[in-house]
Amino acid sequence: MEIILLERIEKLGAIGDVVTVKDGYARNYLLPNKKALRSNNANKKVFEANRAKIEADNAARRGDAEKSAESVNGVQVVLIRQSSNSGQLYGSVSVRDIVEALHEAGHTVVSKAMIVLERPIKTLGLFDVRVSLHPEVAVTIQVNVARSPEEADLQKDGVDVMASMFEKDEAGFTEDYDPNAEPGEIVAEAADEPAESDEA
Repeated sequence: MEIILLERIEKLGAIGDVVTVKDGYARNYLLPNKKALRSNNANKKVFEANRAKIEADNAARRGDAEKSAESVNGVQVVLIRQSSNSGQLYGSVSVRDIVEALHEAGHTVVSKAMIVLERPIKTLGLFDVRVSLHPEVAVTIQVNVARSPEEADLQKDGVDVMASMFEKDEAGFTEDYDPNAEPGEIVAEAADEPAESDEA
């Protein structure tokens, strides 16, 4: 289906571009959300007549988004979740969880449609998430997924919580190491047996 874009859409084009998209994408998303018009002579005339207003509205929205971007850019939200010992979450962190955390932090301009989450977050750690405040204004926030506020603070300071947890577990176990041992040979047995001669 040929459409006329009413706003810049990533990977498609800018305001006023006539592009061809799949029918379902146009009917289910672009047309109902007033992001595009069907490309026909009547709509082209309507668009050209209103082009200055459409571009002025877009510039105003972009200006608002740029102001909001200053306060949202680089924000870190902490989400406390339960996880297995390997760091896998029971469930995953969704777009809604991130939006709710941003709203609690006072960033109410962000809506679910603005969060660009490439894949669900299913492990503990720090994740960079893109927030598209406007088709031409995007910022990055950091999502800190931890099991407790203390772990979140450690992760924020750059500590790999999972790695440090495993280091603690292994601290009590030390392996005897004999640099001269044959591969696969157990050190205790080698000590009990007489040394073999080098005749081979």
